[in-house]
Amino acid sequence: MRDNIHRRICHSSFSYSSFDDEEELEDVSRVSPLPRTTQVVFEIQSGRAVPRLREPRHLYGVSGHVSQTLPRWPHEWEVIPGEIQHIEWAPPFPEPNKCSSPGHVMCLFVLNVHVRADKDNYFLGSRVGGRRSSLTAAAVSLSGPDDVTLLFEGRFESGNLLKATRVGEFDYELSLRTDLYTEKHTQWFYFRVRNTRAGVRYRFTITNLLKVTSLYEEGQLPLLYSEEEARIQGVGWHRVGQQVSYQRNGRHHADQPCYSLSWTFCFPYDQDTCYLAHCFPYTYSNLWAHLSEIERDPHRSRFCKVRTLCRSLAGNLVPVLTVTNPSHREDRIHKPAVVLTARIHPGETNSSWVMRGILNFLLGDSPDAALLRDAFVFKLVPMLNPDGVIVGNYRCSLTGRDLNRNYKSILRDSFPTVWATHTMVQRLCEERKVLLYCDLHGHSRKHNVFTYGCENPRPTDRHPHERVFPLMLSKNCPDMFSFGSCKFKVQRSKEGTGRVSLWRLGVLNSFTLETSFCGSNIGKRKGTHFSTQDLEMLGAQFCDTLLDYCDPDRTKYSACLRELQEIMRQEAGLPIDNKPTDTSLTDHEASTSGSNSSQTDGPPTHLQAFNKKLKSKKERNRSPLVRAREREENGVSIISGMFVSFSLSIWTTLSDLSFRSTDRFPLLVHLSKLDFCYPFTLQDNGVKKTLKKSKYVLKPVSPMLLTS
Repeated sequence: MRDNIHRRICHSSFSYSSFDDEEELEDVSRVSPLPRTTQVVFEIQSGRAVPRLREPRHLYGVSGHVSQTLPRWPHEWEVIPGEIQHIEWAPPFPEPNKCSSPGHVMCLFVLNVHVRADKDNYFLGSRVGGRRSSLTAAAVSLSGPDDVTLLFEGRFESGNLLKATRVGEFDYELSLRTDLYTEKHTQWFYFRVRNTRAGVRYRFTITNLLKVTSLYEEGQLPLLYSEEEARIQGVGWHRVGQQVSYQRNGRHHADQPCYSLSWTFCFPYDQDTCYLAHCFPYTYSNLWAHLSEIERDPHRSRFCKVRTLCRSLAGNLVPVLTVTNPSHREDRIHKPAVVLTARIHPGETNSSWVMRGILNFLLGDSPDAALLRDAFVFKLVPMLNPDGVIVGNYRCSLTGRDLNRNYKSILRDSFPTVWATHTMVQRLCEERKVLLYCDLHGHSRKHNVFTYGCENPRPTDRHPHERVFPLMLSKNCPDMFSFGSCKFKVQRSKEGTGRVSLWRLGVLNSFTLETSFCGSNIGKRKGTHFSTQDLEMLGAQFCDTLLDYCDPDRTKYSACLRELQEIMRQEAGLPIDNKPTDTSLTDHEASTSGSNSSQTDGPPTHLQAFNKKLKSKKERNRSPLVRAREREENGVSIISGMFVSFSLSIWTTLSDLSFRSTDRFPLLVHLSKLDFCYPFTLQDNGVKKTLKKSKYVLKPVSPMLLTS
């Protein structure tokens, strides 16, 4: 029994050592036996096993086990020591796009500066810090202080640069590394440059891009970060580049034609350390630094709990955040869920900044944030592909596959993050209503922000309700969001995506939110780039739109619904119907059984469950004194301590009954006998889960029954 206890304690203490190479553990048989417990763990200190208490569960993976949040690399991967850090900064004015220009003729002599080749074509194992042997030196070294050769480096977290070739005094050809263990996906770049000279115009040309078109053809500029500029002027990532061109170069890679991205620019300081990137970097370490900051805040940590969803293929922790206000169990089980995910494609870093904006808004002190936390349970998975983020991939995980095509895969060990996410949402659907799912992405060939949604492929079964949320978001972000770019067709090739697979589970509002790598070409922001501040603001507007979508005042929802019905009639070639639309709940829509979302009709079901908590914007903006005066003027009756009023298409709740008045007339209810001055009948609405207390819906009796 003693040996069993010791073996169990050793397994509990060193459960993560299997990801490392040989670990020589001290024989713990000499440790005195302890009571059977899971709260005692051992640490090896000076060759001795020292017991300690396990940290509280709510600190797991953040404050209590910081070593477990360190990025794990493939064990053959070379990584330079130290962590790359950048200041957060946004330009005071939007940065304009630049028109592309024709290409140029390159010099012909070649000098390798930095070369790294992958030895294995599949993932074998991982460890913190990657390869333990000494780093491979650069192909050349500086000959003296007057040598103006730039020194390139990309062997750090999220970095991507395979080779730099000097073809002129200030002219360099660059090659990007494909996604690890693949032969494709060269898009994301992020590398360091040293030994710079100020006032000199350099030309960089990336020669092995594989996409036929790019936003660099339409004005997108690369990003530059200067350590000296950040230290002296407080300036962070900003756009640079002149003579930008993107064109086919005649080369081939894996039987695919290659394209070159070329631009000229100047470094701001001599002997500076600078970084260039495709988009604003957001690393795995940045994420954990942010989560650790939240956990150390006693206020925000009350309604934001960080847990571990699973471990990635390389053993990196995948955090999941639960954001909601503490409430009684009866209220908590009736709260619908909102699920948000990001960075399933590691090179789409703008999605992390949008997620950051959403999280900061939800954890803020504003009344709207508190209202959202009262009404919903938010499940946030901010980084679905940490392995790809760490090694600097653009699209794939360490399996060499796109995770966003494998939500239907049964290979749990190969795709643990998407398997765990699908399982989490499936369980949520069983225990509560999942109001909305959104997967955050970046787009390299389109401007603006837009969504991909899901709707029934049969025209007769299509309904506009799947399009209401994107239309509302476009009205809240008219200078960033383009509703005209949204698509709702479910293609066969997209069946393995998170958006479609979770829609199949019954999530009516299942979207992919695409954010341009470049910027906007509409409204007041036309012709400008997005900054990190813009991306975080988009996240805040996403939350504000969620409030509009659930507003008990259905004015905005009804207007959007009528507009969408007209759009869909035009798409179908039918005449426009200008008649008012009845937006009342149907019996089928009121059900929370999780039926196929493509078969539903009517406004969202969450209205019946939220009418006690959610208030319209008009109500939230009015003072209690004004609301009391309005109630007195309108002659609102007080029954059992509750205020009840009725008007066209307005829902409310009285005691354990949910009902709607279709005419403007006073209603008197005797709670004990259910006697009505105007005859009503009781109709079972079939609600089983979300609306357990609201068992009946009242509706007017047919006039024929009155005469009989």
